[in-house]
Amino acid sequence: MFVLFEEDGAFKAGTVLADNDSSLQVETSHGKRMKLKSSHVLLQFREPAPGDLLERAAADAEELDTGFLWEVCGDGEFGFQDFATEYHGHAPNAVEAAAVLLRLHSAPIYFHRKGRGRFRKAPAEILQAALAGLEKKRQQAEAIERMRSELVAGRMPAELASMLPQLLYRPDRNRVETKAFEAACVDAGLSAPRLLLKCGALASSYDFHYHRFLFEYFEDGVAFPPFDPPHEPAELARADVAAFSIDDATTTEIDDAFSVTPREGGGWRIGIHIAAPALGFARGSSLDAIARRRLSTVYMPGNKITMLPDAVVEDFTLGAGRECPAVSLYLDVTAALAIVGHESRVERVPIVANLRHHDIEPLFNDQVLHEQADGPDFQWKRELKLLWDLATVLEAGRGKAEDNRNQVDFNFYVDWQTETADGAGYVTISQRRRGSPLDKLVAEMMILANATWGKLLDEAGIPGLYRAQSGGKVRMTTVAAPHDGLGVDCYAWSSSPLRRYVDMVNQWQIISVLRGEPPAFAPKSADLMAALRDFELTYAAYADFQRQMERYWCLRWLRQQPGIAVDGKVLRDNLVRLETIPLLLKVPSLPVLLPGTRVRLTIEDSDVLDVDVRARYVETLAEPTPEEAADAALES
Repeated sequence: MFVLFEEDGAFKAGTVLADNDSSLQVETSHGKRMKLKSSHVLLQFREPAPGDLLERAAADAEELDTGFLWEVCGDGEFGFQDFATEYHGHAPNAVEAAAVLLRLHSAPIYFHRKGRGRFRKAPAEILQAALAGLEKKRQQAEAIERMRSELVAGRMPAELASMLPQLLYRPDRNRVETKAFEAACVDAGLSAPRLLLKCGALASSYDFHYHRFLFEYFEDGVAFPPFDPPHEPAELARADVAAFSIDDATTTEIDDAFSVTPREGGGWRIGIHIAAPALGFARGSSLDAIARRRLSTVYMPGNKITMLPDAVVEDFTLGAGRECPAVSLYLDVTAALAIVGHESRVERVPIVANLRHHDIEPLFNDQVLHEQADGPDFQWKRELKLLWDLATVLEAGRGKAEDNRNQVDFNFYVDWQTETADGAGYVTISQRRRGSPLDKLVAEMMILANATWGKLLDEAGIPGLYRAQSGGKVRMTTVAAPHDGLGVDCYAWSSSPLRRYVDMVNQWQIISVLRGEPPAFAPKSADLMAALRDFELTYAAYADFQRQMERYWCLRWLRQQPGIAVDGKVLRDNLVRLETIPLLLKVPSLPVLLPGTRVRLTIEDSDVLDVDVRARYVETLAEPTPEEAADAALES
């Protein structure tokens, strides 16, 4: 005697060795012996052999039309043997009965199981829904395979073109497009950005990094939404000065300018003039909403995303040949460079010149000031010399004079018109000594203005946004607090309202004090605290992105000069800082050297997608002096 039974969801057949009424001893066709409950037996038969039964039944089951079976069976619950009898019109043999069982069991959307060997046909509406789901899955599988094949072949499917950011930066793995894309990455042996570069969907590695930042912080794009244009500031008194700005060549948001006017009886009246967009729109306006959302201009080599629309920047930037709304701080300075008084005003300031670093620094630098008493003559020399002398006095007065002669700043210039191998622009990186006379001049004037206006708000009982430092920790606060690093009693960012939202907020507050009007933010304002918190987080994220992109462009610079040897200084272990460009890199082949040791490296490989570089040690150029070793140890 043979039996058909179910074990672990699979049908098996075997030979009965012993029948104990409630249980059987069975040997399967594979030689396995087991104890089987009699109630688990689905079918008893004498022929064919157990192994032949399942093989023949499976073949016959393929010939049965599942849809027809569903149509002809009744609505009630039934056993497979009864249904096989009805279907064949006679008592079925073992193969016929088993074939019907296999077909019913293999079609769960048509026939719902109700027990061992028992079924019930699915209701029509449930069956139709299930069939529709199967068809949808079939179509999705076909779509996935089609898109996968196109991607592997280097072609971009139309369905994926509109969702590249999601695929790259926040993939939804429930979508068929994502499934196709990830399958193609596996089959092609490429990472997601490399596959998109191969398909031409990414124009360059730069696009990958830039759009990743946009996806996180500018999901709606960098275009500005509609806004109400700024209103013309009310009648403002015209300042009787000739103001000039000092900026980098690429600066368009000119926030600050200076003026020097002789005083009767000797000395000077020195003006620090800050652009006043806060006069053009109020808190709660559409432009405020834009600035509040962006919080700062985003800087990166070769590009920037401004906080305010270009048209608004153009209206309020301190451009030469215009009379611009400004908040001014006037200093009464004696011939001995002592400040004997100050005054703040809201006014219109004539801007007569926009001086640029690259034009002025060859004429006005440390060498000219210290080694050539007269130096070359040029317009604004007298004013710049006076401002620099005052800045030196102010720096000493803060007790924070520092020697920056050995520190270097790097400027990045990207030529987007010059074609490169990967189409991302040609980069030039130049060096500029930190702490130049122009740097000191501007920095000290801004520190003085920010400290003075911070104290103005504090004395008036009007809240502002301050930078404070104590115990080496820098933080932002809404109340005046000392900034130990700068050596001032308080420091309220107020000098860059075209670029930073906190400066805009402080400017509204300062103007309210100067005009005797209610402030835009009242004391203990929850909105002011929220703006502070959001600004800190966003400003840090923007700065981190800028550093990442500077590293990216450093790698691009190295690629523009294949085979170049680069020199650097060891900071610690295998960490080296290059001298020509601002790049830190790990050099596994570096021997044990003292911090500050100058070494030469060759660049073996770089990856502008992963922003990684591999360098090899070549030789030691110079051992460090004790001072250099100490400085390098501090840097690391």
